[in-house]
Amino acid sequence: MTDHQHDDHHDHSDETAESQELRDIAEVSSVEIITSACVHLMSAAAVKVGLAEDEATGGYQDLAEARKLINALAGLVTAAAPEIGNEHARSLRDGLRSLQLAFAEALPFPDGPGEAPGEKFTGRVS
Repeated sequence: MTDHQHDDHHDHSDETAESQELRDIAEVSSVEIITSACVHLMSAAAVKVGLAEDEATGGYQDLAEARKLINALAGLVTAAAPEIGNEHARSLRDGLRSLQLAFAEALPFPDGPGEAPGEKFTGRVS
């Protein structure tokens, strides 16, 4: 097989895989995609807040990174809530609120009113 023949076969495989991915995405509802994105943000934020423990060091806490993830999650949940319905939005809001509270607990000094992550979208969390 020449390099050119090999490249043609490889390109065809890539196109087939890409086509399959597009079909798969087309079959997934927007609610599932939005919810999945929120769950990924929640999981990453939970780790960065320090809710996941590493046996060697005791944690993975990075509050600057957690703040960014919680802000992104709050924006997505707030924007998506009217589109995905109360049933789905309620559990996402609950998870977001839990993360916001865990973040506040992890801070050595509290954020000012309205300055905590996500509060510009959700209002004060207490």
